Amino acid sequence: MFDVMDNRGKLLGWEAVGRLDLPGGFCTGALIARDIVLTAAHCVHDRASGQPVAAERITFRAGYHRGTEITARRVRRWVVPTAYAALMTRGEMRMTGAAVASDVALLQLESPVSAAEADPFRVHEMPAEGAVVSVASYGEGRAEVLSREPGCHVTGRFRGDVLGFDCDVTFGSSGAPVFLRENGRLRILSVISSGTGRGVAYGPSLPELVATLRGRLMQEEARPKVTAGARRITVGGNTREGIGARFVRP
Repeated sequence: MFDVMDNRGKLLGWEAVGRLDLPGGFCTGALIARDIVLTAAHCVHDRASGQPVAAERITFRAGYHRGTEITARRVRRWVVPTAYAALMTRGEMRMTGAAVASDVALLQLESPVSAAEADPFRVHEMPAEGAVVSVASYGEGRAEVLSREPGCHVTGRFRGDVLGFDCDVTFGSSGAPVFLRENGRLRILSVISSGTGRGVAYGPSLPELVATLRGRLMQEEARPKVTAGARRITVGGNTREGIGARFVRP
């Protein structure tokens, strides 16, 4: 059963979860730092062609609720695991186990979100099978309000550190944070990558992937800035028919 946060009061403490608006669709994302959003890698690739979506075409709307948000930021740059990028380069767009295992993206925002606006969540290590988890997302049919499924569980761990959950996910749930409560605090265990829509969902283990991607963002930040006399070429994404969870078993 979903807890629909149909008024602003219910959003208290959940402001760091937001809707990612992309060309032709949306996903769910969550802040893990003042200027970094965690989501699924397939959200930043064109659904039909597998081509990357240009960062400037993505907007993160923290605490989105019926057309308004706590704050909105455009995306400055994003990174995905090398393994996932290689799959896209080869045109392997099926959500196989290998794809799910690397289906993570970090999005760096144009400017940080302030402490008065939202508090980022921390990433958690892998728990035991059977652990109680919850998913907060903007799903199909409830895209205007955040909703939470509080009572699902870790059902298994598969090859490549893919986690299974008995959570109900749907289109738009892609990239949604899977939360575990530890010592009274919510931590992000995984992100929704794929599912069947019938209480079966999958997502990758995060700590190693997130640490690697954060390192790459820092390296990118340290690179010399492009001068006015030079032009950086970026790859844009095609207009999408829709963005959402890809319902196939890994």
